[in-house]
Amino acid sequence: MVTVTSETLAAHRLDPAVASLDAAVAGKPELRVLQVFSVLGMGGAETWLMALLKYFHENEHSLPFRVRMDICLTGGSAAVFDQEARALGAQVFYIHYTRKTLIQFTRAFRKILKNGQYDAIHDHQDYSSGWHFLFGWGCLPPVRIAHVHNPFFCIAAHDANTARRLTLSAGKRLLSSLATHIAGTSREILGKYGFDDPSFKQLDIGATHCGFDVSRYRGSYQENHRDVCDEFGWNESSKILLFVGRLDTTFGEGSNQKNPFFALEVARAAMALDLDIRMLIAGGGEDVGNALKDRVKSWGLEAKIRLIGVRRDIPRLMMGSDLLLFPSLEEGLGMVAVEAQAAGLHVLAADVVPHECVVLPEIVCFQSLNTPAASWASEALRLLKLPKPDPLVCNRSVEESAFSIENSARKLAALYSAKSSLNLNLTDGGISEHPAAI
Repeated sequence: MVTVTSETLAAHRLDPAVASLDAAVAGKPELRVLQVFSVLGMGGAETWLMALLKYFHENEHSLPFRVRMDICLTGGSAAVFDQEARALGAQVFYIHYTRKTLIQFTRAFRKILKNGQYDAIHDHQDYSSGWHFLFGWGCLPPVRIAHVHNPFFCIAAHDANTARRLTLSAGKRLLSSLATHIAGTSREILGKYGFDDPSFKQLDIGATHCGFDVSRYRGSYQENHRDVCDEFGWNESSKILLFVGRLDTTFGEGSNQKNPFFALEVARAAMALDLDIRMLIAGGGEDVGNALKDRVKSWGLEAKIRLIGVRRDIPRLMMGSDLLLFPSLEEGLGMVAVEAQAAGLHVLAADVVPHECVVLPEIVCFQSLNTPAASWASEALRLLKLPKPDPLVCNRSVEESAFSIENSARKLAALYSAKSSLNLNLTDGGISEHPAAI
């Protein structure tokens, strides 16, 4: 996690060379953006936001403009990234958004918009963004982006609740007239949310992929593999299957979105064919985690299958593993598959995962969830026998893709300034992509 202390900032300002740079930065045009989330938890979009804040903070001297991002949290409560966001220059506002607090929310929201004089608002709450835009009408900035991150089942799960369904439907209709851009983690998910409807044809609609720091996934397989095997008491000859994802996200009738029980079955079938197979399951969700542990124990495979909870060293685990198992029932995109490619890790994914996550087709394979776990295991073993890809080549390919934080930040800055009066020079000095390309 990034930490910037007040002492560090004070020392930074006392350095004459730095002070000169700060003065130059202060004279640059500024893009002001309000980000809207529920909470700053450990989700993919929130992690992306932290990477963006860090990127713009660290590169403000080399960019032709400054980017100032503030954050409005409609859940009304603090979470894991709040302090980091403030350290990186963001103001964080807490205004609880519920039916009972609409009047208070509207007043506070409009005050934030008026005081902030933003160039863009970037709302990450799907159809609810339409309601937020309505309550801010008359104070909204010229660029108004609604961003879809979650699989469509997160919306469809509310179908049984008539009031909730009507509210979401109205929010969607509001977006057709109040938003200027609809963005999605993949083009596929935008279609599932119904944004291909003719009523949205006047808006700029397209995929805006989340980015991440690709350099964190750069390292030696041999060294990381040895290190991971040492941590879990395995021989270096072990072939490690890795599963990464939340264990407690329900899909449909109680099924788990990430499908960890199926992943367990795949690993068990693979272990029956190859005694060197091992498995790591990283992800939070205590109840499901305990159920998975009980199943592993009933099989007598506790030494070979390890549930390791929430981890902050996923890049290390990916660089030291041999195959990512990704049998999700549905995904908005599937960033974990992109991260695996950056680490040079082969991926075996469900064919329902949007294929837009593929940067290196030679190391990603899709398998139908209609095929049994034994077939997945056979395919996993086939992939494990393939030569290991060059991790530097893989990392460079992802670095040059839309998923690197540099390219993601550049695209967003072009989008935020699409209707700005600042006349920014978005060329080789910072931005080269036209916002209409999203």
